[in-house]
Amino acid sequence: MIGSVMKKGDCLQAAREALNGKKAVVVGLASTGIAASRFLAKCGAKVTATDSRAAEVLPGVESLASYGVEIKAGGHSGIELDGVDMIVVSPGVPSDLPFLNAARKAGSEVISDIELAWRFIDSPVIAIAGTNGKTTTTTLLGQALEDSGLKVFVGGNIGTPAVEYVENGGGADLCVLEISSFHLETTKFFKPHIAILINITEDHLDRYRDFEHYAATKFRLFENQSEADFAVVNANDPVIAARQASLGRGKVIPFTVEGKCDGLYLDGGSIVHMMDGRREEYPVDGIRLTGLHNMENVMAVIAAARLAGVSKSSLMKTLGAFSGLHHRMETVREFGGVTYIDDSKGTNIGALQMALRGLKGPIVLIAGGVDKGGDYRVLGPLVREKVKAMVLLGEAKHKINDALGHLTKTVIVESFEDGVKAAHESAVAGDTVLLCPACSSFDMFRNYKERGERFRALVEAL
Repeated sequence: MIGSVMKKGDCLQAAREALNGKKAVVVGLASTGIAASRFLAKCGAKVTATDSRAAEVLPGVESLASYGVEIKAGGHSGIELDGVDMIVVSPGVPSDLPFLNAARKAGSEVISDIELAWRFIDSPVIAIAGTNGKTTTTTLLGQALEDSGLKVFVGGNIGTPAVEYVENGGGADLCVLEISSFHLETTKFFKPHIAILINITEDHLDRYRDFEHYAATKFRLFENQSEADFAVVNANDPVIAARQASLGRGKVIPFTVEGKCDGLYLDGGSIVHMMDGRREEYPVDGIRLTGLHNMENVMAVIAAARLAGVSKSSLMKTLGAFSGLHHRMETVREFGGVTYIDDSKGTNIGALQMALRGLKGPIVLIAGGVDKGGDYRVLGPLVREKVKAMVLLGEAKHKINDALGHLTKTVIVESFEDGVKAAHESAVAGDTVLLCPACSSFDMFRNYKERGERFRALVEAL
């Protein structure tokens, strides 16, 4: 059972005592930046909030004026750095921004909102990181803990920013936080009691120097853990397996969908969990999620939930009821014998690899969007084996075509609507039309959710 890191109480009061009178700058004014600005101001800090975009395209930023926050939109110029105690960087802001480098030279501390929240959180933290699957794992784990009767805060990179937990006074039994590599770039003391790393594949190479830089950032999740903490990791992931020394000092609990390990693994029709020398079995046919990638997510949840004191019987009830997330391998419709699947959240090459592995062919694939710097050629064997046709769109369509177009029938389209139409026309009974872009959505949509909803609307209109 997890022990409390500190006595539960009014963590907002502790934050007020620490932050009152401090001079702070928040960089990036999407939802996380707005929450951090408001929190700091409520705690008595003198806050300047800045964004490269104009104020009129920043929804919600006008609300900060009532808290005394000074807004500097349209760039980061004109901000006096002398005497600034703290710079809080939103996840979408590169940590090597010239403005931030100048702040470091001026002696300011540059941290993420996760690091800011961590300093005042009054409950043990379970942190989930990974290139793919972390949102499913975070959501499922939060549900399992709540179903067992625990009071849980779920947030971070998913849903509610972590600072809002402190702003609202804390008091949960556990905090379950989805953590991105962007958060980990600027953590300092962040120390989750249970750290889960699901996988590491190519992503965000438009932001990092190379894949090694990106992977090293993920491993910062473990750097402050002590022997009293836990590292739940995917032993089947080659990047994780090759970097055991980067897992810190916590007790390592491995899981794998191939072979066996001293943790969690598949054996016949069950997930086996070796816990304190005891063998527990979780029948796969009692788990609603399907696919090997989801079995990895489930194994991570089982490990963390059991450490948190959730009973096996309660956990199986949750696993039997949880059907997954919208836009993550979500079946939209079966029409004319064709299954249409929305995996709009599959915004990198690793996500597409998992999706293709988990489906039986033939597959008509819709892919493309804003390229994130990965090498699409690694998908070659799966495309050759399972994809009968490929519909490419968005800014990355020609790059994907150069890498994979020769392996299957390939159609290049100019609009999303034309893409769904072309996929529909290429599919026959028994096929699966899969939207898994392997790219971000920002060339055509506000986010992956809007892209997925548009796909659903077009499919339902067929």
